[in-house]
Amino acid sequence: MAQPPCPLSFWPIAWWASQGNTGSCFCPSLTAGGFVVGTPRKRRQMEGSEESRSPTQDSGERSSAPPGPAPPAGTLWADLQALLPSTKEGLQLDFGEAVESSVLYLLQQVADLLYGLGNGLASDPGGGGSSSTCLCLSEVILDYSWEKLNIGTWRDVDKEWRRVYAYGCLFKALCLCHAGGAVPEAVRTCDLGLLMGASILDNVLARMINILQRHLPHPKRLAGGDAKEPLQKRIRLGPKYPEVPAVEAEERILRLCCPSLEHFRDNFLLPQKPVILEGIVDHWPCMKKWSVDYIRQVAGSRTVPVEVGSRYTDEEWSQALMSVDDFISRYIETENHTGYLAQHQLFDQIPELKRDIGVPDYCCLGQGEEEDITVNAWFGPAGTVSPLHQDPQQNFLVQVMGRKYLRLYSPAQSENLYPHEGHLLHNTSQVEVEDPDLVKFPQFERAAFQACILEPGQVLFIPVKYWHYVRALDTSFSVSFWWS
Repeated sequence: MAQPPCPLSFWPIAWWASQGNTGSCFCPSLTAGGFVVGTPRKRRQMEGSEESRSPTQDSGERSSAPPGPAPPAGTLWADLQALLPSTKEGLQLDFGEAVESSVLYLLQQVADLLYGLGNGLASDPGGGGSSSTCLCLSEVILDYSWEKLNIGTWRDVDKEWRRVYAYGCLFKALCLCHAGGAVPEAVRTCDLGLLMGASILDNVLARMINILQRHLPHPKRLAGGDAKEPLQKRIRLGPKYPEVPAVEAEERILRLCCPSLEHFRDNFLLPQKPVILEGIVDHWPCMKKWSVDYIRQVAGSRTVPVEVGSRYTDEEWSQALMSVDDFISRYIETENHTGYLAQHQLFDQIPELKRDIGVPDYCCLGQGEEEDITVNAWFGPAGTVSPLHQDPQQNFLVQVMGRKYLRLYSPAQSENLYPHEGHLLHNTSQVEVEDPDLVKFPQFERAAFQACILEPGQVLFIPVKYWHYVRALDTSFSVSFWWS
């Protein structure tokens, strides 16, 4: 039988080799010298409004050890076999014209290795030394598709390349699991597929993580410090601001306890007036269960996008991907830097946390269905700031942990708020709200506003296009619900 064309002749492989890769990923069946992963990444451009931000940092360190020839101990591999289609045809490796035929060839090659050129996920993918080829090809697919994801803006990325990236993550995670002992890296790989890829095979990456987490080592109760010391005493409790802002009586936002749907609709939703609702989320499990320690226990191993810097308008602001455990250690328990797990759909990624929250009943007054509501997590230390900006949907901001200081300005005040002129930040004010430059922005002093200190258990209704500024006074966790 004729041998297949050498993969080196295919564009993704040639591209990969041209990047000057050297190091640990060795593919004996491809070249005597081997290949190395870890090509330099491009930062994806930020898009026009805050709601369109996406994680954009490097996909991280690659595994240094290819899977061995023996299947892993225990039931992990059997569980994964039950999760995936019984034949490689069930993988549905069909893509649009945007994906080169050479990439499809590589995907088919990995599928052949994983399925042992027969039916069912093989106990020993490819047999013998071909296991390392399986891992290496998966990483070639990931590196090449990652470059495609980072060209231009996120909205312009073809969904087919997001599917390719998701399959690359699936294949790499399977190779890592076959090695045994590489489960944490497999979880991280699946998370990258969930964050950057498209849903494939009935959300197989999320279902795979559910299996993998049962095989993770049990985390330590506390990270660092004396385990007997209460965690809240080791978390920084206040930002480097002189004091909690005073809210004058004429500025205060009205507070109501459990208003009826009709009362809320007629007095706040239709006239577009902010209000703080109390007593409507007290029964949510998160109000009693959530703490920094609990979040670390449930989600510590999961990879999330983190904003590094106090506010996204700062020149030094950036984004990074890291585990929740690393985020807590670096930014919640220390005062060296400011990091913010902001505007991330964490609850779609981690169903265990989603079970601890609900949806405010008042969202039923909107025009869309419940699945159209965008639910975001906002988790960070004291001192994190969301600059004065506006969003294109109605917003319920639920405060779960800590306190936040907020200022709200009506859309009628827009001329006094000096929005950025460029498209990139057109929904954001140039003014630093708590320290305004009134020489540069003299009309800002005329802008009327309302303010509040949002406490745990309170829900702030922010009408569509209302300008709002937010600063965390303590270590804080908020949940926002954007609805039409």
